[in-house]
Amino acid sequence: MVSIENMETFLKYVGNMRENPKVDVIIPAYKPGESFIKLIEMLEKQTYPVNKIIVMNTEEKYYAELMFNHSLDKAYENLHITHISKREFNHGRTRRDGVLRSEADIFVMMTDDAVPKNEELIEKLINPIISGKAAVSYARQVAKKNSNEIEKFTRNFNYPRKSRLKSSLDIKELGIKTYFCSNVCAAYNREIYDRLGGFEEYIIFNEDMIFAAHAIKEGYKIAYTASAEVIHSHDYGNIALFKRNFDLGVSQADYPEIFKSVSSVGEGKKLISKTIEHLKKRKKSILIPKLIINSGFKYMGYRLGLMHKFLPKWLVKRCSSLPEYWVGKDVFENNKKIDFHSGYGIHDSEFKDGRQIHKASNNHDKYLDNERKSTLKDEIKVRPKDRMVDRSHDVFTNREVAWKSDNEPSVNKEESTEKKEPETKKDEKN
Repeated sequence: MVSIENMETFLKYVGNMRENPKVDVIIPAYKPGESFIKLIEMLEKQTYPVNKIIVMNTEEKYYAELMFNHSLDKAYENLHITHISKREFNHGRTRRDGVLRSEADIFVMMTDDAVPKNEELIEKLINPIISGKAAVSYARQVAKKNSNEIEKFTRNFNYPRKSRLKSSLDIKELGIKTYFCSNVCAAYNREIYDRLGGFEEYIIFNEDMIFAAHAIKEGYKIAYTASAEVIHSHDYGNIALFKRNFDLGVSQADYPEIFKSVSSVGEGKKLISKTIEHLKKRKKSILIPKLIINSGFKYMGYRLGLMHKFLPKWLVKRCSSLPEYWVGKDVFENNKKIDFHSGYGIHDSEFKDGRQIHKASNNHDKYLDNERKSTLKDEIKVRPKDRMVDRSHDVFTNREVAWKSDNEPSVNKEESTEKKEPETKKDEKN
């Protein structure tokens, strides 16, 4: 539950942030392609300016190959690149380290293959956060024009045209969809993110949904902002679908306190049924066998992921799309058992963000103040030319047209100006 003291802090923070908050975009990248170039170009054209674009790139050689014919880092001074190895990548920790490089009031998580559909993406995406209605706001994903019919329908099913504000009151109606959120493109209130502890440090998948679940359980709301659109889709093969859903099952098995009461199976069956109906209407029934086979691979992967703790380690690595994750997990779990205060002479000040800072590291990230430090190791170097660029100039946006979800009841103008406390499961006065 959110305490009364935390509510007052949150309301005060929202009040201070409304006029012109800084916004950073954080992008984990791996083997970026031409869509990454388009993404950066579109971010630089946004009606609401992006302060910094922080790229956490896995394997420098792939980024260097793309930059052979491009010069993004020379063209845009607000672009900051950090290179890590594949062994060090983790869906939770890599994003956490990206956030540590940001000092913005709001940060936006994106993937390297998601391209803003227009120049108003950031402005529309952050609107629910600026107005104090939500702690997180995620965008609508539109399939690429060359995507197959099944993928196009799946995107429309998961990301409809109507916006929605989700809270704990929606769990009975929406089930697992209440926690649904996607870091393909999602904006976060930094103050609330820090208060709730951020993304899980070591996680194979679903870091966005797990954070959203924690936020909802603490009384905050999640906004699905359909007017903020990105072009993003994948035509995965059967093996890729199997591995991806295996990782999905692993993440749900590792967090039973969140997913035990809200199963994904029912939602999956509904998607298959609706897709078959759609294919029949479009006279593309020939794709139904492909849908059934795809769904079979997804279900098998998901079920195996749920019981991964009973499988041999070699099989788990073969089934997962991130075999490096399992090597690092052993190290992570062993480190948690070590008492670093016992005989090693490590001072409390050397512990930041719940993790031990590597003592041998002398790296100093110059755009981090307030004694924040990156936990990446020595071999990860921040480009020396990276520097803070102040692009927080005056921004004029149409604040009279407030963000409104389709399920949000209408209110009087006088009532809408009042600051509201985050929703809690139970009135604390009682």
